[in-house]
Amino acid sequence: MTKTKKKSGGLQLGTILALIIMCAFLAITNKNFYNASNIMSILKQTAFNAFLATGMLLCLITAGIDLSVGANAVFCACLMGALKEMGVNNGILLMLIAIVAGGLIGFINGTLLTRLHLPHPFVSTLGMKNVLWGLALVVTGSKMINNFPNSVQFLGKQTIGSWGGGFPVGFIVVLVVYVVMHIFLSRTSLGRSIYCAGGNMEATRLSGINTANVLTFCYTMSGVMAALAGIYSIGRSGICNGANATQPYDTDAIAACIIGGASFTGGKGTMFGTMLGCLIIAVLRNGFTLLAIDSSVQNIVLGLVIIMAVLMDVIRAQMEAKRRRLAAGK
Repeated sequence: MTKTKKKSGGLQLGTILALIIMCAFLAITNKNFYNASNIMSILKQTAFNAFLATGMLLCLITAGIDLSVGANAVFCACLMGALKEMGVNNGILLMLIAIVAGGLIGFINGTLLTRLHLPHPFVSTLGMKNVLWGLALVVTGSKMINNFPNSVQFLGKQTIGSWGGGFPVGFIVVLVVYVVMHIFLSRTSLGRSIYCAGGNMEATRLSGINTANVLTFCYTMSGVMAALAGIYSIGRSGICNGANATQPYDTDAIAACIIGGASFTGGKGTMFGTMLGCLIIAVLRNGFTLLAIDSSVQNIVLGLVIIMAVLMDVIRAQMEAKRRRLAAGK
């Protein structure tokens, strides 16, 4: 246990160092990077990805993946827009419906994997991503919808104080969610079961844990967090747009988790590391904007970052496997 904590701590120190180096480079190349308004902009951008990455981390810990989180967020936002157009103007009701819808979609993803035994969550969640993209366009009639109630926009729009335009309430909510999820994963039996399931699914099942329920819970929570991201997006932009379901929101969430220490092989990942990964992705995208880098180059760099994150995961897994073999040979 101590060795695992040391490895995790070393990885997080490396991630923190990478974040510091990126910030220092951008501060040198563009004097506007450390402007208060720009820092607040980074935190606002971080919050959206952080909501998605919370659910994504749960799935990755179980050695799964949820490629539908971005489309789920957009669909939930569009569902609220469609209901508003139909005359539902109670913001609390709209948000509750969105959260239930997001959770239901996640539950369906989990059920397809655990009860209908689709071979891998890649299959079911990729299919769900396309379904949600189409549904988002259908419910909105392929048009953008605005003029949402203030209560719906509160999460993504409200700020506290005046420094840099105000500290975003959405980021404060993210911090609270991450603390609660950290306690949940590290201090509860269900949280430990999630790590166990990712480490060795069969051994977890033989120990008496209902792995199907554990996996279904993770994908349901991923859907709920996607719905929160959708609500947050309305406050930030003031609109919902079904066409945004094709944006690479899911890849940003995956990259944040992997950079933060999660693994595609399962059984690893922390909320603190994931937050660091989200900050790195947000700083990188912010730097692209400040340096006026062409969108095609941005796509290339982000693609390389994702590839490097996966490569780091593979190298970590190989090194740990080698250490285990050496330890077994002693």
